[in-house]
Amino acid sequence: MPRPTLELKRWKRVEYERLVETGVFTPGDRVELIDGLLVVAEPQSSPHYTAIRLVERVLARAFGAGWEVRTQAPIALDETSEPEPDVAVVRGDVRDYAAAHPADPVLVVEVALTSLLVDREHKASLYARAGRPEYWIVNLVDRVLEVHREPGPAPSAPYGWAYHAVEVLGPADVASVLAVPSARIVIADLLP
Repeated sequence: MPRPTLELKRWKRVEYERLVETGVFTPGDRVELIDGLLVVAEPQSSPHYTAIRLVERVLARAFGAGWEVRTQAPIALDETSEPEPDVAVVRGDVRDYAAAHPADPVLVVEVALTSLLVDREHKASLYARAGRPEYWIVNLVDRVLEVHREPGPAPSAPYGWAYHAVEVLGPADVASVLAVPSARIVIADLLP
């Protein structure tokens, strides 16, 4: 007997935002809109949260004035996706986004412990599809930083796009940032 197929409702970003505004989700609900589907976000372990705060602090220093470093805040990525990356860097000031979430982060960072495979495959493909120039994974499993650049079409990727340049940097290495080439980030400073 064939298995019945489940029909999924794909949400648009504007529909999802209406759900948020009407209070369908409580402040403790950790959901993101990923390609039209509501996805439960990774739980916060102590090392995971510590790494998020370290990344936030390091990037705020590296980028300086004129940039907003957002933690676990929505990004209006495209019509069907509003992820809440662990850290994202956007141009401007916090007040610039009072009316709408930013849509054009120059750097997106996910901290990965239990979500490493999802962050490498699905999140990387999602951010590449949106044309984000640079995506970092702070890989707590291997204690490295994975720097993803050069987004482009990749038919076998979950969302049809992938990063074609990936560099893995250890704790003693230093990373540069495309948006602020003069910034130098010591990888050990990102790790708990």
